[in-house]
Amino acid sequence: METQDEAELCFPQINTSCKKHTRPQSESMLIYILMSFISLLTVILNMLVIVSISHFRQLHTPTNLILLSLAVSDFLVGLFVMPFQILLTEPCWFLGDLVCVLFYFSPFITVCASVVNMVLISVDRYVAICDPLHYSTKITQRRVRICVLLCWIYAVCYSFMLFDNVKQPGRYNSCYGECVINIMGAVDIVLCFILPISTIVLLYLRVFVVAVSQARAMRSHITAVKLQSSVTVTVKKSELKAARTLGLVVTVFIMCYCPSYCVSLSGYDLMMGSSTNLLVVFLVYFNSCLNPLIYAFFYPWFRKSVKLIITLNILQSHSCEACVL
Repeated sequence: METQDEAELCFPQINTSCKKHTRPQSESMLIYILMSFISLLTVILNMLVIVSISHFRQLHTPTNLILLSLAVSDFLVGLFVMPFQILLTEPCWFLGDLVCVLFYFSPFITVCASVVNMVLISVDRYVAICDPLHYSTKITQRRVRICVLLCWIYAVCYSFMLFDNVKQPGRYNSCYGECVINIMGAVDIVLCFILPISTIVLLYLRVFVVAVSQARAMRSHITAVKLQSSVTVTVKKSELKAARTLGLVVTVFIMCYCPSYCVSLSGYDLMMGSSTNLLVVFLVYFNSCLNPLIYAFFYPWFRKSVKLIITLNILQSHSCEACVL
């Protein structure tokens, strides 16, 4: 008959076993249901984006190619990374040290690719608004494909910081039944947070300034009173829409990523598996669920594409030629 101390261990037969950190059943159920729902929603939303852009030829543009790459990375986050995080909510890790390290490669690659794709989108919009006359010559299908390829190569190289953990899996575990890895925190913060967010914020600020100045220049050149009044309303709406969209992009990214990296910068250690740790980490992954809403749901073509997909009209012959713009 096992004692109470043995019952609290992940592996009672091993002296160095970790102790089970138990949480109320209601809290556990809430965490599992919420995380599973977000994971499923992330997969569905990004799959809709992938099918829409891949199927309809009208959507085969350089900008949408970047959106497609972003949707693929976010889809993988929902399909592999979020379920992995759900496994980490368990009191003990039963899949072994090597599997633990290998599992961490998926979030490192996919989350990094998602962030870099956001940077590519900001560059695309910067050129489109700040240098519209040369957009078609600067942003071509071939160049975008190369940038997307480099994006994924960068994400894979970024994950190389985990190879030290592969050499001796479990070397950083404090007890048996734990899933802990060691990363170069300073490198992680610079490559996956400071550089991307600085680039995105600077480019979007420049885009917003140029958009507002162009709108004001258009108003100043209009002399007809009736035309002046009608265009003024249109410009004001476009200014508000630009401010709202760009502000939402930057704000959501900061809200999702800041808590995790602020904890890292503060040097404060969160207990693995704790509710606070789960919330902070899952916020980063939740950004992958919001990306299709921010980058795709604001486009009318996406709503038309989803309607054709849900009604199964894409199964008809020549449906790829359908007008969705």
